[in-house]
Amino acid sequence: MAKKTRKPGGTPATAALTAAGAPFTVHAYEHDPASASYGEEAAQALGVSPDRVFKTLVAEVDGELTVAVVPVAGQLDLKALAAAVGGKRAAMADPVVAERTTGYVRGGISPLGQRKRLRTVLDESASGHPTICVSAGRRGLEVELAPADLAELTSAVLAPVGRA
Repeated sequence: MAKKTRKPGGTPATAALTAAGAPFTVHAYEHDPASASYGEEAAQALGVSPDRVFKTLVAEVDGELTVAVVPVAGQLDLKALAAAVGGKRAAMADPVVAERTTGYVRGGISPLGQRKRLRTVLDESASGHPTICVSAGRRGLEVELAPADLAELTSAVLAPVGRA
């Protein structure tokens, strides 16, 4: 059996982008374990407006795990998330379940390259930017790409699921 090799610093998210041929830029920064907010830390470290840096959250909608990608400057509206996927009720997923299902650790969950592909909702505010940043699959690593590419690669629904 052939052994799979990855480039140093590669993650399943960057591998998925490379395989799809989507243009992207990787941004690395020194993660501070004492940081209170992974997303705000990324925005500050990269010098990018927090409305262009998006966090990946895993929720349960009517018992089904669902990914929400929202700006780090705001919060996830759980009712809006449920409505976006035709559900009735949403709650944040257990972090252990989210990590096990996606294959990523909290603070490094990417909407791309997940172990199990989950339905995804991208906050519609993303479409107002030429590019956005999302986790590249580990703390201290972000990937910048066009929102349309992210939506296409994750089969995401665009909906107003973030709130200030």
